Amino acid sequence: MSTPERLDAPAEAPAEAAEAAEAAETGEAAAEAAAEWTADDDWTDEALTLLRELRAPHRRNRVKQVAFGFYCALLLLVIWGGVPSFGLFLQASMGADYTAHGPDLLAAMPAGITAAGLAVLLLAVRDGLWRGPVVPPRATTDWLLAHPVRPRPVLRPWFWLSCALAVLPGLLVAVGGMVALGLTVRTGLPAALGWCLVGGLCLPLLGVCAALLVQHSPRAARWARTLTPYATVLVLALAVQSALAVAGHPVPWLERIELWSGPWGWAALAALAPTPAAVPGGPVAALLLLVPTAAALVRADRAVGTVPLPLLRERARTAAGVLAALRTVELRAARLAVAGATGGDRQLRLRLPAPRRAWQILYWRDTLALLRAPARLGRAVLLTVPALLCAVLAHGSKGVLSWGITVVALLFGYLAVAQLLEPARVETDDIRRSSWSPYPFAALMQRHAVVPTLLGLLLASAGAVVATALGGGAASWLAPCAVPALVAAGLVNACRGAARRDLLYRTPQPSGGSTGPLMFALWYAAGPAVAVPVLAVPFSVALRTGDLVPALAVAVTVAAALFQWASARAAKLPAQARG
Repeated sequence: MSTPERLDAPAEAPAEAAEAAEAAETGEAAAEAAAEWTADDDWTDEALTLLRELRAPHRRNRVKQVAFGFYCALLLLVIWGGVPSFGLFLQASMGADYTAHGPDLLAAMPAGITAAGLAVLLLAVRDGLWRGPVVPPRATTDWLLAHPVRPRPVLRPWFWLSCALAVLPGLLVAVGGMVALGLTVRTGLPAALGWCLVGGLCLPLLGVCAALLVQHSPRAARWARTLTPYATVLVLALAVQSALAVAGHPVPWLERIELWSGPWGWAALAALAPTPAAVPGGPVAALLLLVPTAAALVRADRAVGTVPLPLLRERARTAAGVLAALRTVELRAARLAVAGATGGDRQLRLRLPAPRRAWQILYWRDTLALLRAPARLGRAVLLTVPALLCAVLAHGSKGVLSWGITVVALLFGYLAVAQLLEPARVETDDIRRSSWSPYPFAALMQRHAVVPTLLGLLLASAGAVVATALGGGAASWLAPCAVPALVAAGLVNACRGAARRDLLYRTPQPSGGSTGPLMFALWYAAGPAVAVPVLAVPFSVALRTGDLVPALAVAVTVAAALFQWASARAAKLPAQARG
């Protein structure tokens, strides 16, 4: 861009200016580093050879560990996947008929695979915002790359390792698709596997290449942050469309548009190719996936060496911090580290009229905190939609299936209200923040539940109104009934305190194997682990019969018990902090 054009352009936003400055500094640092040494000083091959020899014992041990982990994973897949699949095919050969589920599967595939493909690319791009496919160890970034070595030979193995790790889930999904199509549609297994592999391998590899672009380019990272909310909404809309298609309400013209809209749709076209629901153009879609994927991999392989060294150091430190938090089972710390590296939720500069009474200050702060983070409100709205859809499916189901779908609906409902409890979680992260409050800490935490409960009731009531208008009946109003109990469950989790890592090493039944991980999981998710199963039974009955009174009584009782439990947990936190 010329100088006059630059002067006439509007001023950049602070974030954009910071990214531009960072990119300029990175470019200058790279240019200076390149100017400091010449080809005569290049010791890349010798350094890598020496390091390979020095690391040989460690590498052999590492290979043994990886091989053992791969063996365990393969054994689990064979036991939990291969043997049951073989049994189903054996039963089919003896006369069992699974084709009754074929039409539902074919109806769900166009929008469902499109949603899954878009979700894969979205997750890969989000990974590129904080970690990326090229993340060597800190020793490599802090020491080796600071010497006169070419970056590309050092960084290429890490890129291709990311590609290999991304391909493994896609391979498993392709094998699962082969089994499902072979049982329900009677498609030939080689054909089903081949067509499913097109999307199962190409989409993860495209995601890795997109993540490298996001890792390398500040502009691409900025676009990724901007488009993430819209892509998330689109994934959810496609999932809803897939569920409606299974329920008998497909939209063929919209599915055709989605199937040709991009790589996420081309994968669905390829998977449908060997089935009776094949759409014309399956081979073309497969070609459209294979050729760009190969081109993107070649281009990414050449661009690996151009990732700035300061950025690699920052990503290596972030990845090491997240890994350390996960090893110490500090899941919230890991989540906050990832959020900090990706830029976190966008904050709006909103103002609310200051409260005139002292008791209103806490509710004013909680409301303002949620309004200034619209992403949390958006996620709460988005998670409410699948909760209501699962409730509709439970309404038309029977027995254990109805109970299971109700559990899923309540889990989505809990995740929705949990988005609104962030002010309470921030308060428990460091209880010194509560020094301004005249209330005891337990009473303060109880007051933090007021705003999430009111907002949850508002969302649930809006969903109930829509469901009632669409013919959901009185059972739609079970959604607001569940909100107080789910908020109380979230408050129990928010007041859990320091991680009880000692639970991981407890073994009440030595002869039956360690139950430590299970005990830790139950402690960590104590609130929903109690609320969801207890509420599921009466809610499932109410969805099928329309009698809401027993479900309402159970919901009120569970909410009261969980609020009392949360108060007891919160009362112990100050003493734990002092200790």
